[in-house]
Amino acid sequence: MRSFVRTLGVFSKTILATTSQARALAATRPLAFLGSSFVRRTMATSNESVLRQPLKLACIQLASGPDKAANLAHAREKVIEAARSGAKLVVLPECFNSPYGCEYFPSYAETLLPSPPSKEQSPSYHALSAMAAETGVYLVGGSIPEADPDPSTKKYYNTSLVFGPTGDLLATHRKVHLFDIDIPGKITFRESDVLSPGNCITLIGLPEYGRIAVAICYDVRFPEMAMIAARHGAFALIYPGAFNTTTGPLHWRLQGQARAMDNQVYVALCSPARDTTASYQAYGHTLIVDPMAQVLVEADEKEAIVSWELDGARILETRKNIPLATQRRFDVYPDIIKGKIAFEDPGLPK
Repeated sequence: MRSFVRTLGVFSKTILATTSQARALAATRPLAFLGSSFVRRTMATSNESVLRQPLKLACIQLASGPDKAANLAHAREKVIEAARSGAKLVVLPECFNSPYGCEYFPSYAETLLPSPPSKEQSPSYHALSAMAAETGVYLVGGSIPEADPDPSTKKYYNTSLVFGPTGDLLATHRKVHLFDIDIPGKITFRESDVLSPGNCITLIGLPEYGRIAVAICYDVRFPEMAMIAARHGAFALIYPGAFNTTTGPLHWRLQGQARAMDNQVYVALCSPARDTTASYQAYGHTLIVDPMAQVLVEADEKEAIVSWELDGARILETRKNIPLATQRRFDVYPDIIKGKIAFEDPGLPK
């Protein structure tokens, strides 16, 4: 098995080194457009660097309130601040344009289809696009409540929009796993009472750097999504999220470190700042974790920007020292990436 994987790694390296067109395709197009053989060749199973050059990542722990226009204006100020500090990839938190809560999703929801939406349909879409273009950054726009264009369906989604440095929409992720929990005496929450789930894993190519994966909050608790993304070449897993003051102290940091350790990639968890007057109080503690599961930087509960320069050499070093990729035993257990995996949802805004 080891010799087979080594051979596959060498083959992948040779193909990638000699086929510049394929390399460019891998960076810029969604995985669903790539042939299965090409995907296998570019998975993180060799010494090929998944992060081509250092990248400064900034996560904005934004303080938001009930005024959407004010939230969008404040987000712009903070994105500009992060870009001026040298960040090329900027992340906003879950529900950055509104309060978080089932009672708020319908009233704050915006229609994103047909795409692109008008400014009247989705002021948040256009604000995010303008922020990315103004600053020249890749912008993971946290998430916003999305409404189905047909009001009779009463369908809503928790949706992340990712824009490139020119302001073009690169990808859309709808939260796959809805936050339904009941901890007696602590917290009960049921997103599924209002929201509908997304149906695909989201990988985005940043041409100068490589691939990132984006998921939202409760998605972080499902390691299958993270492993599939990492084994398809993601160098970072990005999670806008709003853990609460019950589960946050227990699991927020632990989940970030676990996903980084399992997959030997960078992980970023981006929370809203805590509002003690809100019905749902976010934990805060936005953080960035390295491939060895060390927390590199972490905020407290107040508004802040946390940033770090991601380095592909750190990923390679971790994978060389602890070579999980060549030690997996698919003769003992199944290979998760051999199953049916959804990378595309025809109903998503594009």
